[in-house]
Amino acid sequence: MRALTSWLSGPSEPHSFPYSPVLAEFHRLGKHFVEKDFLALLDSARQVVARRATAGGDAATRQLTDFLDVALDKWDGRYDYRSYLALRLLRLPDSTDDPPTVEAADERRVRDRLLVSLVADTLAFELAAAAHTTGLLPQERPGPVLVTKRCRLGVRAVAPALARLGVAEAVGVAPPATAATGLLAVARALLSPGDPSLRLSMLPVHVTHDEYLFIRVLQAYECIFAGVAEELRAAVTALAGDTPAAAAERLGYAGDLLCTAAPLFSLLATMQPESFRTFRQYTEGASAIQSRSYKLVESLCRTPEVGRLDSVAYQSVPEVQARVRDGQPTVDQTYRRAVADGRLTGADAILVARRMAAFAGALTQWRRTHLRVAVRMLGARSGTGYTEGTPYLAAVSTAPVFAAVTTDAATPDQDERRCA
Repeated sequence: MRALTSWLSGPSEPHSFPYSPVLAEFHRLGKHFVEKDFLALLDSARQVVARRATAGGDAATRQLTDFLDVALDKWDGRYDYRSYLALRLLRLPDSTDDPPTVEAADERRVRDRLLVSLVADTLAFELAAAAHTTGLLPQERPGPVLVTKRCRLGVRAVAPALARLGVAEAVGVAPPATAATGLLAVARALLSPGDPSLRLSMLPVHVTHDEYLFIRVLQAYECIFAGVAEELRAAVTALAGDTPAAAAERLGYAGDLLCTAAPLFSLLATMQPESFRTFRQYTEGASAIQSRSYKLVESLCRTPEVGRLDSVAYQSVPEVQARVRDGQPTVDQTYRRAVADGRLTGADAILVARRMAAFAGALTQWRRTHLRVAVRMLGARSGTGYTEGTPYLAAVSTAPVFAAVTTDAATPDQDERRCA
């Protein structure tokens, strides 16, 4: 509190905000248990920053504003999935963003760098805890066998991203702990000015070790689904603009993102169920049903039925719900229109249909794997965020991705393939 009080009594410049002692307090207790007096000081800091921001804020002001909003979500009574994962601090595309203005290759590289950084940071924490060089989240530490398994699965999970970035050889083939250490070095080398500060996005609710893994894996999936959404938006634009090859490429890349990210579920499945139950009781109000990126992906594939659109699933993401009701174009709709108008025929139509089918297969498999992991962790318990938990996931896991094509149209023996 001393550092925060000192900052408030001085010039209160955003770039000099005492992030480290503030984070240390949150990590010492867990967000759910931070003292009210300390939160009141943070609220005062936010008011100071808000007055400064009215005159136009720079990057430091924006970062501090977002950090304080995440740190004070429970204080404000607006705690949810996005604030729990500190997604604003990761600078992921938002469902209300305009289409990107940079090249696809640049978008993809930024996302891959973030994905690698998130997983590398996870493994760095595992190794530090195993070496007793960190006191962060000390409860229910995993044993050495489990740490080794996490290192192996984490490195495997980002192998495709490392290959796309052209740095796979820098990690190479090595024992899990050695490979994880190499991955951290690669992640640091990939950092660019303006990349988000990962340390600010780790604000667990409790002091249980495995919550670190839980948060980082969910952040990684949000990164992936934000990328998939951008690929689908570009595919819609390409289909509407009579460039079927570009649409097929975007759909293929989106499917690859889902397939190559599947090992993240294996990493998440190493979470100790008893640890999950320990911290989960303090995450009420935050649920993956509130994921904007996932709902944007779903709604860009095809327009949800009225019952689905009016359900709590879309009520939880009102920005996406509004986009759908305003007539957001979808891959399914644009494909049908292009075929009906005679603009998409022959080999082009077959290629796009196959890529759509392969993507549908990948997303369906992702849903089923999500359900299996949730059943292992939750059993018959209700979900957080006031959801029905696994019964909800089971109900939506079989929903068709597209209406115009089915997964049977895919040809796994050619360049279109489903997840292995």
